[in-house]
Amino acid sequence: MPQKFQRLKKSKKLTKSSQKWLLRQINDPYVERAKAEGWRSRAAFKIIEIDQKFKLFKKGKIVVDLGAAPGGWSQYAVKKAGEGNVVAIDLLEIDTLAGVNFFVGDFMTPEAPQKIIELLKTISYNKNGKCDIVMSDMAANTTGDHTTDHLRIIALLEEALTLGTEILKEGGSFVGKVFQGGSSDEILKKLRTSFSSVKYFKPDSSRKDSSETYLVAMGFRRPENT
Repeated sequence: MPQKFQRLKKSKKLTKSSQKWLLRQINDPYVERAKAEGWRSRAAFKIIEIDQKFKLFKKGKIVVDLGAAPGGWSQYAVKKAGEGNVVAIDLLEIDTLAGVNFFVGDFMTPEAPQKIIELLKTISYNKNGKCDIVMSDMAANTTGDHTTDHLRIIALLEEALTLGTEILKEGGSFVGKVFQGGSSDEILKKLRTSFSSVKYFKPDSSRKDSSETYLVAMGFRRPENT
């Protein structure tokens, strides 16, 4: 470890923040585990822990992954749900994942929901274009201002939830990231209106210095007029 740190300090091309990030990566046991176990990112362990806690995934479940890059959550989802049962979208391209129907796009554009529904309908036993799980590990770009950053991630989560209420099956589940320390009253109200159970959960694999946590909502109830 000291040898790695020494090489890092000698790099003149890296900013202090970049050096700090690289050093944290070097010291992070989940980064090493992800490499050793073949996961695309350490973030895979977060959805693994969420699933171990809430038992969301089963063979044959249909999953939509919003903001999928680099693919760790989709990688786990397809392992648990089966090939062909995962639809994923991100602004960035990702390396091909067997069994994941991925496309590049912004899920908040007007045409994205219909594109997702069309892909869901290609699943042979899913002609209604619905899914069992909508999950999002997305976070908006940070500004350094806690209040602004919190509002941005809540707005992103609300957009993901709006899409979720359109495409989830009765009894479906929603997983989304939030930051602790900010007001989440409105998003909680919306979740509790649409789901029978809403829980906060912070995985052990979430970095200790991070304020991120996850909202896990289960038992989706579709409004009668939709």
